[in-house]
Amino acid sequence: MQNKKQKDGKQTKNKSACKIDKKCGGCQFQKMPYKEQLKRKQKQEEQLLGGFCKVSPIIGMEHPYFYRNKVHAVFDRDKKGNVISGIYAEGTHRVIAVEECLIEDKKSQEIIRTIRELLPSFKIKTYNEDTGYGLLRHVLVRRGFETGEIMVVLVLGSPILPSKNNFVKALRKVYPEITTVVLNVNNKQTSMVLGEKEKPIYGPGFIKDKLCGCTFRISPKSFYQVNPVQTEVLYNTAMDYAELTGKETVIDAYCGTGTIGLIAAKNAKKVIGVELNKDAVKDARINAKENGITNAEIYAGDAGRFMVDMASKNQKADVVFMDPPRAGSDEKFLSSVIKLGPKRVVYVSCNPETLARDLKYLTRYGYQAVKIQPVDNFPFCDHIETVVKLVRKK
Repeated sequence: MQNKKQKDGKQTKNKSACKIDKKCGGCQFQKMPYKEQLKRKQKQEEQLLGGFCKVSPIIGMEHPYFYRNKVHAVFDRDKKGNVISGIYAEGTHRVIAVEECLIEDKKSQEIIRTIRELLPSFKIKTYNEDTGYGLLRHVLVRRGFETGEIMVVLVLGSPILPSKNNFVKALRKVYPEITTVVLNVNNKQTSMVLGEKEKPIYGPGFIKDKLCGCTFRISPKSFYQVNPVQTEVLYNTAMDYAELTGKETVIDAYCGTGTIGLIAAKNAKKVIGVELNKDAVKDARINAKENGITNAEIYAGDAGRFMVDMASKNQKADVVFMDPPRAGSDEKFLSSVIKLGPKRVVYVSCNPETLARDLKYLTRYGYQAVKIQPVDNFPFCDHIETVVKLVRKK
C-alpha cells in the first residue's frame, strides 16, 4: 500500500522507497524527494532553453506514483526453479524479480502476479533465452485509465498456448475487467519484446481510452503516452499555444496514431496528419472515424517532404504541431517548416537537449520562441516533456 510518506513524495533523501532501486536502474531519482526532482528538472530546462525565452515553472503531479498505464514484465526462473517476473537488470538480460514498482499501474502489476501464480497449474513453462526452450517470454498489460478497459498481451516463444480458453477463463475470473487477451509470437533471439505475429484469443485485440475528450484505440504495438494524467496537461498546453479559432489549416507532423491532430480538429478548419509508420496511419484513420472527425486527413509518408510539396504549390498552413522522437528533428525537416512558413509552430518535445538544438535552427531562420512550458510526465525518471510556442517574425 501507498503510505502517506510516499503519497506526499516525502521519502527521506538518500533513502529510496523502492526495494530494488539499486538493481533496477529504471528510475534515476528514487532517492530524491519529488519537490527536489522538479527543482532539478526546472534548472535543467532553464540552462538549456532559457536563452530562447522565459521558461515557465514545471507542472508536476499531485500524486507522482503508479502513473504508468503500460506495464511490461519478463518471465524467468530463479536458481531454485521458482517462476519469477520482473525486468532486465540495466544493460543485461539477467531478470530481476519485481513484486511492486512504484511508478507502474497497480492493477496491471496485480494481473502480472496472478499470471505468474497460474502458470504451474496450467503446466506453462517460462522461456529460457539460452536454450530456446519454454513458452512464456513476456507479459504486457495496458490499461485505459479513463475507460477502465484492460488488455493483456502474452508473448510466447511459439504460437500454441495449451488450454488457452481455460487459462483466459481462470484469469478473467479474478479480473473480469480484462476486456481483451492477445497472443503475440516472438521466436527470435532479440531484445524486442513483441514479435510480428499476434492474434486475439479473447475480445477485440485492442482497448480504447479517452484523452482530452477524444477516444483512442490502443493495440499491443500502438504508441500511446504512458502517463495519461500529465499528457492531458501537455496536450492542453499545446492547444492553448496553437490559438485555434476554427479557421486554421493545421499540420500534425509525426502524427502517430493521431492524438494531437484529432484533439486539435475540434477547433480547426482542417487538420492534415502525416506519419511514416503505416500501422499508426491505419490507427489514426480509425480514430478519426470513431470520433466522428471529418475535417482531418491522414497521410502515410514523410512530413518534411509533404510540407515542401505544399510550399511548392503555394499551399499554406497556419499552425504546425511537431512531436518528434527523443532524437529530435533534423535540418531537412526543419528547413521544410521554414519553407512552408506557418504563423505558429508548436513543438512538443521529450528531450530538452535535442529541443535546444532544433530551436537554435528555427530561431535562426525566422521564428521566435515566445512560451516554454515543461511538464513532468515521468516522475522519478530523468525525462522531461516540454511544449514550446514559436511565432513567425514579421
